Amino acid sequence: MTADTSTATDYLEQLTTALPGLNLSRVADWGERLAQLGTDGRRLLVAGNGGSAAQAQHLTAELVGRFQTERPPISALSLHAETSSVTAISNDYGYEQVFARQVRAHARPGDIVLLMSGSGRSANLLRAAEAAHEVGAVTWALTGPAPNPLATLVDEAVTVTAKALSTVQECHLVVVHLMCAAMDAAVAARGDSAADAEDRAPSVRPTSSVRPRSSLSSPKPVGERRPSAARGDRTNLVVVGDAFLDHDYVGRVERVASDEPALVVTGGTTHMRPGGAALAAVLSARQGYPVTLITALGQDTVGDQLRTLLDAARIKVVDLGLDGPTAVKTRIRAAGRTLMMLDEHDVCPPVGREGEAALATARRVLMAAGGVLVSDYGRGVAAHAGLRTVLAEAARRSPLVWDPHPRGAVPVPHTSVVTPNSREARLVASLAGGDTLSDDVEAARAVAREWRPVQVALTRHEHGAVLLADADLPPLVIPTKVAAGGKTDPCGAGDFFAGHLTAMLACGQLPSEAVASAVEAASAYVAAGGPRSLNNPPDDDSQRPGLPSAGPAASMQGASEVADAVRARGGTVVAAGGCFDLLHAGHVRLLEQARQLGDCLIVCLNSDDSISRLKGPSRPIVPAAQRTLVLEALASVDAVVVFDEDTPEAAIRTLRPAIWVKGGDYAGMDIPEDKLVTSLGGRTVVVPFVAGWSTSSLIESARTL
Repeated sequence: MTADTSTATDYLEQLTTALPGLNLSRVADWGERLAQLGTDGRRLLVAGNGGSAAQAQHLTAELVGRFQTERPPISALSLHAETSSVTAISNDYGYEQVFARQVRAHARPGDIVLLMSGSGRSANLLRAAEAAHEVGAVTWALTGPAPNPLATLVDEAVTVTAKALSTVQECHLVVVHLMCAAMDAAVAARGDSAADAEDRAPSVRPTSSVRPRSSLSSPKPVGERRPSAARGDRTNLVVVGDAFLDHDYVGRVERVASDEPALVVTGGTTHMRPGGAALAAVLSARQGYPVTLITALGQDTVGDQLRTLLDAARIKVVDLGLDGPTAVKTRIRAAGRTLMMLDEHDVCPPVGREGEAALATARRVLMAAGGVLVSDYGRGVAAHAGLRTVLAEAARRSPLVWDPHPRGAVPVPHTSVVTPNSREARLVASLAGGDTLSDDVEAARAVAREWRPVQVALTRHEHGAVLLADADLPPLVIPTKVAAGGKTDPCGAGDFFAGHLTAMLACGQLPSEAVASAVEAASAYVAAGGPRSLNNPPDDDSQRPGLPSAGPAASMQGASEVADAVRARGGTVVAAGGCFDLLHAGHVRLLEQARQLGDCLIVCLNSDDSISRLKGPSRPIVPAAQRTLVLEALASVDAVVVFDEDTPEAAIRTLRPAIWVKGGDYAGMDIPEDKLVTSLGGRTVVVPFVAGWSTSSLIESARTL
């Protein structure tokens, strides 16, 4: 008798039809993110019912034990396996709360809660997802066909389109194994081993996850904590705080008053712009992010002017209502400096004229935010009791940065980072002292202990910033290239720093990365004229903060300015060209010798496309933006210009170097640029060759190893 295989065939057809529909990209991403849990103190909590419970326990066993390769154990718990908790909670609170109560007990901000359900409708899993959101955990779901309530409620879901529940569960098992395989691969790529895990002392504090960084990222300080993951649009920022109107009266000083020792400012013009939290909102919006401002405005002419300016900047405003006039600050400036500041209505009136409706709107906005910046100017908004309750809830869901004021409110619980400047930090901590690095670090430690647990990014004006992830551990110090003094206007630099930091945290960067990026961005803001830059058109989305552009137009302008300035004072402009793909001792010596021939050295650097055409598709090893940064860091190099052509003829025509330098390996050879350099009145020279060094040999040695 021949067995009927039609049932089995039909069953397998359903499975093979469902498997290709899996979101494999998301599954692989989940596996890589599970690998990070072993390095930063976070954990995975998994819950499911029936067969899904068994698969949940299967997954946690693979993480705590091993899947295919040796690696450190990863913290993972199956909530249904806590039998005493399950029965006690079910008895006392009902089975709907069996997982939710455990999530509230065990989950912390940044932990991952994975919920597995064939239908996506189990009430106890829906309640668990809601509880995870409350504590700031990341929520994933494995479900059957979408749409379903659970897939809609969580942050990310992998759904299976199949008729039979058994097919869904078998696909879920495939997903579990695929995640584990991706996890093992990620750990192997990171270089962890079981021996590494054994060597770790139990007293060491958990560190943040290993992750790719841009070339501008700073080393991650031990003990650094990643903020809670944003649940809303990660680029959607909300600024909360006191808004006022800034007036700048800019004139000139040519004499001192005859009847008293006072400067006479004449010929002035008045410039008007948003101030306080409103300025922080405008500066964030000009970096390309949608911004909502939650503030309190008065029903007066100044308030109307401020509303008009915010509308022109495309800032959405949630107005809580101000019981009093809108504040005005006036700066009197001359010769690039502020001579006096007038602060009108320097009182903290209560807010809340608009009542519960405005507060409800504020809550909806904050719950959907990718990142929140509280820009506290000590006038009452950040101290509003109802708003503080909402802010504390929002801080569990998204990164919240608190820019404090000495007269302002204490940061709410779960704040990710506070950003006092040196003076504010000393006032908060009641410390004396100067503005040395040591003084600032001690002030940051005192703030961290006063408001713990919180990370402190103390801004040091023209000296950069200090990031303290833990009051008991060494700080991360981020210097800046902007020089002190001069005619720069630092007004708004702190707001720019805090807004940029919030945006970078919302985009998923570690605090160390975000602070380094914010220091660079705020420095560029000051160098561009500070608040004067608001008169220029805002950058488009392609110019959002990140790696500096190494494109020909961007680099040529700076290099040309260097050359013109040297020629203007009778100096000699020297230029050299090359790929400089892997900078080595031969390159360094070449550039040092070239710089000794004149008063500045400009390096003409092949772009990535140019190198690929010359060297082949496997080159360059190092992108142009990073090669530029390395070259600019050399004392011998004054500027770098990137060119896209095979030879830098266009750059040479613009720079008109008096001396064009080539390495000794070109001795006795016809140099392509020589005729052009000579026609422009310059001279081509060759400097001695450093034997034993070449990029090609370095690459080959690395491949051999």
